[in-house]
This record gives sequence, C-alpha cells and structure tokens, in this order.
Amino acid sequence: MPKMKTHKGAKGRVKITATGKVIAKKPGKRHLNYHKSGSSIRTKGRSFTLAEGDARRMIELLRGEG
Repeated sequence: MPKMKTHKGAKGRVKITATGKVIAKKPGKRHLNYHKSGSSIRTKGRSFTLAEGDARRMIELLRGEG
C-alpha cells in the first residue's frame, strides 16, 4: 500500500500547537490592501483557533487520511 500524502494546501495554511489546537491566519491580507482600512488590515494580521470540527478535518488532511 502506498504512503499517505500530506495535503499541501492544508499544510501551508495551518499550524498545530503542542496542545493540539489548530491555528490559522485570517485571509485577505496578502495583496490589494491599498483600498482596505488600517483597522481591517490589523484585524486580518491576527491568527485564530479553528473550531473543533474544522480542526479535526484539518488534522485528517495533514495526516493524509482525507
């Protein structure tokens, strides 16, 4: 049976902490920021913890189960 491959899109978007939480960055800060307000850009700079169901799905993708 072949090896299970990590989902590379998920790998680049999330990080799993030592306690098992899944941390992600908010989308929409990479480009086209000139028309966005400073407060929205600052808000999008923060990371957040995924909800339990979403986190479980991301962990499956990272393990290669999905």
